[in-house]
Amino acid sequence: MKETIAYILTNRTFLILLFVINLLGTIYGYIWYEPQLTVTDPVFLIFVPDSPTASLFFTIFLGFFIFGRNVPYIEALAVITLLKYGVWAVVMNGLTFMEYGYLPWTGYMLVVSHGAMAVQGLLYTPYYKIRVRHLVVAAIWTLHNDVIDYVFEQMPVYPAILDHMAEIGYFTFWLSILCIWIAYLLTRKNNETV
Repeated sequence: MKETIAYILTNRTFLILLFVINLLGTIYGYIWYEPQLTVTDPVFLIFVPDSPTASLFFTIFLGFFIFGRNVPYIEALAVITLLKYGVWAVVMNGLTFMEYGYLPWTGYMLVVSHGAMAVQGLLYTPYYKIRVRHLVVAAIWTLHNDVIDYVFEQMPVYPAILDHMAEIGYFTFWLSILCIWIAYLLTRKNNETV
């Protein structure tokens, strides 16, 4: 079974398909953020579209991986942010469902697509060439993004949960820490040197 999964994950046709799906999802994600980006101070623009940027990191990883190359800083950013924003979006849509008692079809689409983001980032951990220095940079990016989102109030807009921003910011900080730790644990075989 393990060999079959490894074969699928490294199959060139599968990788190209996954690359195209992630590229299209990334583009769609940036389009989804367009209303928020049009009213965002330019200094914060890079930090607002969290999920599409996470999938962009993974798309870049896939593009290099298809040709047998590794980009460890991108890999570290991809695994941490895919897991973080994948879980985050599933939880936020769950909270939205609890608040309203239903989700629009786009909410279910976000749950499925973001859940898949988290899973795919984790599935490729055996192929990342991440060392501690790469995780440190990705951790700084991730935690800095939390500050931008919840101190400078640039977080993604979910109307149903706006009244709970302090609690969500606290949850998001600890989710970031957990994702950084998980990325370290899953890639520590590569961490013999800094």
